[in-house]
Amino acid sequence: MKTAAPEQARAVDTALAAARAAGVSVRDLAHLSELNQVVDLFATVWGRSANPPVTIELLRAFTKAGNYVSGAFEGDRLVGACVGFVHAPASDALHSHIAGVSRSATGRSVGFALKQHQRSWALARGLSEIAWTFDPLVARNAYFNLVKLGARPTEYLTNFYGPMLDAINGDEDSDRFLVRWALRDRAAGGGTTSAVAADELAAGAVVALGVAEDGGPLPGSLDGATSLVAVPRNVEGLRTTDPDLARRWRLAVRHALTGLLDGGGRVDGFDRTGWYVVRRES
Repeated sequence: MKTAAPEQARAVDTALAAARAAGVSVRDLAHLSELNQVVDLFATVWGRSANPPVTIELLRAFTKAGNYVSGAFEGDRLVGACVGFVHAPASDALHSHIAGVSRSATGRSVGFALKQHQRSWALARGLSEIAWTFDPLVARNAYFNLVKLGARPTEYLTNFYGPMLDAINGDEDSDRFLVRWALRDRAAGGGTTSAVAADELAAGAVVALGVAEDGGPLPGSLDGATSLVAVPRNVEGLRTTDPDLARRWRLAVRHALTGLLDGGGRVDGFDRTGWYVVRRES
């Protein structure tokens, strides 16, 4: 069943406002010339020109089958793109497989504009949820997904894609959080409130994983009703400058988050300074 017209109209307005704020126009893509630009953009962003994250054949099949492929344009230049496919027939969700923004357009909320366009597209087709994965070690992505969009992690996936061997992921395990974005929630239009680690600590939160003096992970206790799990400020930089430390962080964050989630916890927010807030279900 299609979503109600007023709700869809608000989603369209939100998407248009986000695009204007980012200085781009966002639209569905289908022509081969546009799809080739998406392939080239992703190959550049991920540093995989010989083995791009998506191929023209895949994008062509996706669009022919009615799936989601969009681009953000600055004039005639593609500066961002997003690709997703509809879940199995029993589900009313879209899986957002990949999204990327060119380096020249970072810091302008182009990614937010793409996600709001995707939300509007999904609602127009009667879908109520979008799911995707992200690397739990990347603090800026955690803040974007959990705070700016209001998505919520539902599953920790260990080494989900296997070795990816690109400029972003390096050669370490590709752990991912699976998040689900409830499109009809008020928070889905943006502007949710960020958790504040200092306030959580003052209220009795326990540090499950902190930061040691040398910048490495410092394991704590996993038995708190509310727990804080730290991530490094710039793990992508660490993968280049200190790959051993990056791997230590991967294993420590994996241990803390899987332990808390297996013990009945749920990720309830993210502090911009680099802390997950995990609350144990009563």
